[in-house]
Amino acid sequence: MTTPLLVLDVAGLTPRLLPHMPNLRALAETGSHAALTPVLPAVTCSVQASLLTGLPPSGHGIVGNGWYSRDLGEVLLWRQHNRLVHGEKVWETARRAVPGYRAANVCWWYAMGATTDVTVTPRPIYHADGRKSPDCYTRPPELHDRLTASLGPFPLFHYWGPAASIRSSRWIVEAARLIMPGQDLTLVYVPHLDYDLQRYGPDGPEAIAAARAADDVLAPLLDDARRAGVTVVVLSEYGITAVRRPVDLNRALRRAGLLRVHTQAGMEYLDPWSSRAFAVADHQIAHVYVRDPADRHAVHDLVTGLAGVAEVLDRAGRAAHGLDHERSGELVALAEPDAWFTYYHWLDDDRAPDFARCVEIHRKPGYDPAELLWDRAGRARALKALVRRRLGLRSTMNVVPLDPSGVRGSHGLLPATPDDGPVLLCSDPTAVGDPVHATDVPALLLRLAGIPLSRRGRRSVPVRTDGDLRRATRDSRDLH
Repeated sequence: MTTPLLVLDVAGLTPRLLPHMPNLRALAETGSHAALTPVLPAVTCSVQASLLTGLPPSGHGIVGNGWYSRDLGEVLLWRQHNRLVHGEKVWETARRAVPGYRAANVCWWYAMGATTDVTVTPRPIYHADGRKSPDCYTRPPELHDRLTASLGPFPLFHYWGPAASIRSSRWIVEAARLIMPGQDLTLVYVPHLDYDLQRYGPDGPEAIAAARAADDVLAPLLDDARRAGVTVVVLSEYGITAVRRPVDLNRALRRAGLLRVHTQAGMEYLDPWSSRAFAVADHQIAHVYVRDPADRHAVHDLVTGLAGVAEVLDRAGRAAHGLDHERSGELVALAEPDAWFTYYHWLDDDRAPDFARCVEIHRKPGYDPAELLWDRAGRARALKALVRRRLGLRSTMNVVPLDPSGVRGSHGLLPATPDDGPVLLCSDPTAVGDPVHATDVPALLLRLAGIPLSRRGRRSVPVRTDGDLRRATRDSRDLH
């Protein structure tokens, strides 16, 4: 007999926020808790992959929330297919010891094509006329109608974008309550803290309000787990750091003649094929791809000299941080603690691509936290666009500002102090005490489940290359 587990990934949870979250604080006080050391980069996809495989990015290949595919010649962010994650996942290890071990994934990343028994992940309907309607993907397929009948359609526009709110986390938690019975392992991703902590920073009243709201939403699921005898693990991937300085890496590379663009309809698009160097910005880290080895020293010196850049990792530096993988850039830039990296490559806002003003996480060649903000007339434009869509007319949601100065929180670096870093809580009072590294979490989960650990059980996994991206991209539709 194994002990059922509920693993809640509460993005952005730190010891500083726990005093404002009575339900999670009670779990920590009656159970056990410890600091959680993330991998670099401390971003969603990389840390989640380590939490589930026990490998660093150099092993599982998730070097960020996205990277440049040298085979495809494209920057690909926020892809979903599980084959992109190399290595055996914790539920796969459990099944070799306990045949029939059941696992459910409720909105953790790389859910598409995963070997979990139950999957729920955001997936909109892409209409032929260009419209996009909120929805989700489920396995088994009949779960879709059960969830939408009980909870309504997945609130996609409250999951990301300027309207992101507690509604998406509430839907996810209520879906988990319906799914958890009968599962041995239930993984649940709760994104709410990310939103206002990036909009307003981690230290103001908005952060406290967001913490209280997330805690309230989690309470029924925690009660369900307690009554059912389910061991609860709550963890986070990173803490949000207060920031005030956006750093335009790509603009600096362009001014130096290293980055090139191509123009269509008066709009400038990154041209990675002909660029000698460009950056894939990802919060407070950036992979810098340098085509010609002869340019590396010059690019290293240029990026190192930019205000807001703390360090630039070369090959040895990448290896020291577990980032030595073929998907990584030849260089990796780390921001100062109060800075973060934009993806912007244009020098005149009138020449920006039209998607720059939209919530468009797959077409932008880098992460854009300004998608959480409204531009000055954004709400009015959004209302007008919704009216046009309901009338069956095409419209573009141009609501995202091109001024990044409104962003107040970011992440990606290793935490400066435990109070500002991720945390691990457990309802089992004997589970943890000392700091836990993200790569140690799978072994912890197996121990909590009562599954004996065996070196023989950890089989070697063939290392796949970026060539697999073609199949994974073909097999998977994007989130947005």
